Amino acid sequence: MLRVFFTPEDLARTTISPPQPMWETVLSLHRLRLRDDAMVYDEWRRGAVRAVPPATRMLTDLVPPRGYYADFLTPAASSLEEGISAVLGTTKARLRADVTTLAEVRPLLSWTTSLGEGRSDALRQLGHTFDRYFADCLSSYWPQVRAAVERDLARQRELLSLNGIGALLADLHPSARWRYPVLEVDYPVEQTLRLRGRGLRLVPSFFCAGRPTTFLADEFEPALVYPIRHEVGWSRAGDAQRSLAALLGPTRARVLEAIGERPCSTSDLARRAITTLPTASRQTSILRSAGLITSIRDGQSVVHSVTPQGQSLLAESIGP
Repeated sequence: MLRVFFTPEDLARTTISPPQPMWETVLSLHRLRLRDDAMVYDEWRRGAVRAVPPATRMLTDLVPPRGYYADFLTPAASSLEEGISAVLGTTKARLRADVTTLAEVRPLLSWTTSLGEGRSDALRQLGHTFDRYFADCLSSYWPQVRAAVERDLARQRELLSLNGIGALLADLHPSARWRYPVLEVDYPVEQTLRLRGRGLRLVPSFFCAGRPTTFLADEFEPALVYPIRHEVGWSRAGDAQRSLAALLGPTRARVLEAIGERPCSTSDLARRAITTLPTASRQTSILRSAGLITSIRDGQSVVHSVTPQGQSLLAESIGP
């Protein structure tokens, strides 16, 4: 059982989070290996299993299928690049604490020693692994994931405006029991979270399944991650995007689609395409060489636009 203790200040400071790429990435690793909720996740799993890059082992070493996983992997972030940057900025004390906690529950490979020591090369490789796993296994589904979370957000915000915070907390999960000042939800272990005026960030999640989850360490911004209500067959809505991804590769397809929405700078493109700045720059160079985009310097920025050839390719992938 997880018990969350609120003060009046905490109720006033409780917020509902937009889609969180880092939480979704980590929790998708659970869905990939546990093979639960077949009606919701199996279609995504079939494609993701074939695409998993070998380097993903770095993530699965830190994210067991069940039980504790390293807290520092899931900072609050509106974009993948922002999240990876936060992971790379994790303090040595936090890394050491998380690796030590993980070592208490499972054997760890030798590379995690370097991570626990805060070695920059281990952190950089971990950041690259996040980027590659997201690009290969999640990026072509991300529009559907984000849309599903945002639909649930709209429903919850309406509930909050009509019935107040108590009704929202009681509706978070079938196991949720709200009686001021305590919110109780089913949890695999006994844990208490005392907010102490910090408020609670509610994080609706696509890849969270079963029970809600939260951080073990108290130093993080208090967060409660919980599963949204799913629509069966959601992944088929992305068939057009995946056809383009099969031709160009998932990251390059996502970059081309993002530029196709409207011309943008490389930094804007990285945020829009949910990738890192170096990856966005590398992919624009390839797309430019292929004649699918043009890039024009505008002051300190370079603005990318889709060429007629690129527009034709996008139109073909969407179909009539």
